[in-house]
Amino acid sequence: MLYIPPRWLPGGHLQTIYPSTFVRKPAVAYRRERWEAPDGDFIDIDFVDGQPGRPLVVLFHGLEGSSDSHYSRALMAEVARRGWHGAIPHFRGCSGEINLAPRFYHSGDSAELDWIIRRLKLRQQDLAATHFYACGVSLGANALLRWLGESQHQAEILDAACAVSAPLDLAGGGAALGAGFNRLYTWVFLRTMRPKCLAKLDQFPGLFDREALLSARDLYAFDNIVTAPLHGYRNTEDYWDRASAKHILHDITVPTLVLNARNDPFLPEQHLPRTAAPEVVLDYPEQGGHVGFAAGGPPGRLDWLPRRLLHFLEGRSESSFAAQTEASHG
Repeated sequence: MLYIPPRWLPGGHLQTIYPSTFVRKPAVAYRRERWEAPDGDFIDIDFVDGQPGRPLVVLFHGLEGSSDSHYSRALMAEVARRGWHGAIPHFRGCSGEINLAPRFYHSGDSAELDWIIRRLKLRQQDLAATHFYACGVSLGANALLRWLGESQHQAEILDAACAVSAPLDLAGGGAALGAGFNRLYTWVFLRTMRPKCLAKLDQFPGLFDREALLSARDLYAFDNIVTAPLHGYRNTEDYWDRASAKHILHDITVPTLVLNARNDPFLPEQHLPRTAAPEVVLDYPEQGGHVGFAAGGPPGRLDWLPRRLLHFLEGRSESSFAAQTEASHG
C-alpha cells in the first residue's frame, strides 16, 4: 500500500503536527484492567473486546503517549470495526496515575514488553483468538523491535509485528530533536515528563538531581539525569547506543514491518538502516512525517496507517502459515 500524502499537507513538520493535533480521533470503547508488575508496581491496559475467534492486536504507544493518542484510537477503531480484540498497555506513568516504583519507561524496555506479551499470549488462548499481533509506535516501536531481536525464535509466540516511526538510531534521533525547529517537539515532551519526575522525587527523595532536571532543555540532558541512571545505563551515550533497535534488525525471526517516513523530523533519512533479516520488511515512504500519514481532503483522516498495518499483519501471518504447512507436508 503506497502512501500518497495530501497536497494540502506538505512537509515533514506539518505531516507530523497536523494529524496528532487537528484531525478528529475516532471514538473507541475501552475497558481498563490493572495488572500487577513483577516488581510490585502496576500497569494499566485498555482493551477493545472483540468477537470470539478473531485476532488479538497489542499496541505499544510512543513517548508520553497513551490509548488516547491519535494513532492509538485510529488503530483500535479499525480493530473494533473488524470485530478483532485489541490491547494498549500503558508504559509506567502514562495511564493518568504515577507509578509506584523508582523507574519510568524507556526505548529499550524489552523486559517490560516480555512479561506483557507473554501474559497477553495467555489471554489470546482464553479468547480463542486466531492470531496474535503486536504493533509499536515511536518509542514503543523501538522497544518492540528490541524485544523481537533479543528474543529471536522465542518471539514467535507472535504471528507478525509492525513498528511505526521507530527511533532506530537513538543518537541520530536525539541530535535531530535537539536542533532548530525540532526543539518544539522536545519542549512538548518535557512539559509532561518534568511533572512526573517531580512527583517521583516526592515518592523517592534524592532519586536524581532536582535542579539538574529543572534546567534540562533537551532529551540528552533529561536522559542523562533521569532515564539512563534509573534504568541501568551509565549515561545518555550508553543508553542511546545500547537501546537502539538498529543493532538487532538482523536477529528478528518474526514477520515484521518497519515503517519510517524519510521526512520524519525525529529521525533523519541518513540514519535509516538499509538491511535487516529476511523476515523484516523495511518500508521507507518519502513522506508521512512522524506517525502522521494523514489521508484525504481537509480536514483529513487517520485511516491509512491502520489499514497499512493490518494489511501487513494479515498477509504475512497467512503466508507464513502457508509456508509452514507446505514444509510440514514435505
